[in-house]
Amino acid sequence: MSALARQMPPVKHAQVNGIDMAYYEVGPREGVPIIFCHGFPELAFSWRHQLKACEAAGRWAIAPDQRGYGLTSRPEGVENYDMAHLTGDLIGLLDHLGVEKAIFCGHDWGGIVTWQLPLMHPDRVAGIIGLNTPFMRRAPMDPIAGMRAVFGEDMYIVWFQKPGIADAALGADVDKTMRFFMRKPAAVEQAVAPPEGGSTFAFGAALAAWDKSDTANQLLSPDELAAFVESFEASSFTGGINWYRNFTRNWEASADLPTRIDGIPCFMIMAEKDVVLSPAMADGMEDVISDLEKALVKESGHWTQQEKPEEVNRLILDWMDRRFPK
Repeated sequence: MSALARQMPPVKHAQVNGIDMAYYEVGPREGVPIIFCHGFPELAFSWRHQLKACEAAGRWAIAPDQRGYGLTSRPEGVENYDMAHLTGDLIGLLDHLGVEKAIFCGHDWGGIVTWQLPLMHPDRVAGIIGLNTPFMRRAPMDPIAGMRAVFGEDMYIVWFQKPGIADAALGADVDKTMRFFMRKPAAVEQAVAPPEGGSTFAFGAALAAWDKSDTANQLLSPDELAAFVESFEASSFTGGINWYRNFTRNWEASADLPTRIDGIPCFMIMAEKDVVLSPAMADGMEDVISDLEKALVKESGHWTQQEKPEEVNRLILDWMDRRFPK
């Protein structure tokens, strides 16, 4: 049995939006379900602690491997990973489950997708939880051009735009890549900071320079690491990187979307020591969201649902019990 299968509920599959989507489901099929949406480089497995907590609380919860990841399909073509496809997959999952509305909880890239759902599919959204990822207003210019101007060519999102380059670099030693990323806040801060004369957020250069024998600040147990490594060795990183290759396309397509979220309960959970998605990025969300609560998880870096699972579980379940009582 794979490391992944040993640590997760039985995998299920749904034919949605032209792909085969793998997902994990716990709890009774009653009430409003919560759908957990992962980021990069992650999997439904990133939500293992939250699935267990929801199950114990008698809550219906679902975590999919999203398009390009894990046991879900990886279609060819960058354009197949734009926001229309990513949100459409989640709506297709609701249709498969026979659900009109769900609470969507997204972390990292999953958070970007989750916050777009009330703008693109408001009639299918019961509530939104952003974990680390805030609601970001539409940029005044192409985001990639903006990032290139501010951070340079080596900034990881700009670097990801080059076909095949980052895919090969991350895939050369998947164990090293996952251990490099999945570290505690102090180590991630070091990776973000630019070397002398270098570029901020130059994760490609930082990964290449990192000594794999450095076992300090590791976040995952050997079994947890194995689940990620075996998954990305099988899938490669291209599907996930393709999400980043649609920043410009998504920006162009979003010109006429609503700019506010009204009438939908929203909850923003921030992580004190996330240097990629800092709590300061959530400032001003109140101005464009009519129903918003905020909470801060102390001492947590970027991988909050895996770093501080008990705190994240407590916050999510408390909010659900108040806003969506069983």
